Amino acid sequence: MLRRGRRSRPEQGSVLMLMPAAVLVLVVLGALAVDFSIAFLAQRAPALAAAAAANDAATKALVLEEFYGQGELRLDPAAAARIAADALDRHGVQDLDGVVVTVDVEPDAPVVRVAVEATVPYLFARAVPGAPRDVTVRAAATARAERS
Repeated sequence: MLRRGRRSRPEQGSVLMLMPAAVLVLVVLGALAVDFSIAFLAQRAPALAAAAAANDAATKALVLEEFYGQGELRLDPAAAARIAADALDRHGVQDLDGVVVTVDVEPDAPVVRVAVEATVPYLFARAVPGAPRDVTVRAAATARAERS
């Protein structure tokens, strides 16, 4: 007579052998989540700083003589670059590794574009042979001076 509902003897403990593999998979997924979170947060800070720098440069770099004299909106490129650099310094972007900042002012329009590029090191990916040690994050913002 066959007994139902009982396992045969050789299958006992097979789940115990799978637990270390399951824990390893969870640890690897957690490490990936932490590294991608570091990269995402490191990209957000330059993006917010670039937006603030572009807004500051578009409003404070106006050539006032032309604005009040002829009513024209024109930006001084040297002043825009200096104002954008000051704004980025206030937001702490210069503390990141490998920061490259570009400030472009369009010659025919009162438009300024601020781009920030930085290198951010991964935390856990360094332990994996052949994996990248860092990620390059880029952010850009554009602002236009307009009459209200």
